[in-house]
Amino acid sequence: MPTAEVELVADDERAAYELAFHILPTVVEGEVPSVFEALKEIVTNAGGAITDEEAPQRFDLAYEIVKHLEGKDRRFASAYFGWVRFTADPANAEPIARNAEVHPQVLRHLLIRLTRVEEANPFRFHEAYESEKRVENIEEREVEPEAAKTTESDDVDDSELDEALKKEDA
Repeated sequence: MPTAEVELVADDERAAYELAFHILPTVVEGEVPSVFEALKEIVTNAGGAITDEEAPQRFDLAYEIVKHLEGKDRRFASAYFGWVRFTADPANAEPIARNAEVHPQVLRHLLIRLTRVEEANPFRFHEAYESEKRVENIEEREVEPEAAKTTESDDVDDSELDEALKKEDA
C-alpha cells in the first residue's frame, strides 16, 4: 500500500482493526454463533470496542487448508467465514491475535490494522458472494448432439487455414 494511504496512529490513540477468521467446518452449525461470540469476547476482554461485524457463514474454500489437530494433519475444503471490526489500543492487538490463534475451533485468522478509508468502507463478503454469478455445470444430456460430436470432417487442414487467413488479410 502506498505510504500516502497509510494513516499512522500515535501509540496513545486507539486504532481500528479487523479480525477475520475461518471456523472449523466440523463445528455443528448451531454452535457457530457461540464460537462467534467467544471470538468477540476475546476482543472485548482485551479492551477492544466492537464497531461492526459479519456473522460467520459456511462456504467452500478456494483451496484446502491443512491444520494439525489431535496429533495429525487434517484437510479442510470448507469453513465458516466471518469478521469483527473494532477499535483498541495498539498494545492489545497482539494478545487478541494470539488468543484467536489458540482458539480450538478456529481454523485460521487474520488481524489487520485498518486505514480510515478501509474503516469507512467495510466489505460484506457473504453479500458479495451470494450476488456473484456462478458458472453452472451443464449435464452432457443438455448439450445438443450435433454440437457435442467431433468427427474427422471437423478437422481443419493447416494449409487451408493458412490460405483462408491470407485471403482475409488481403
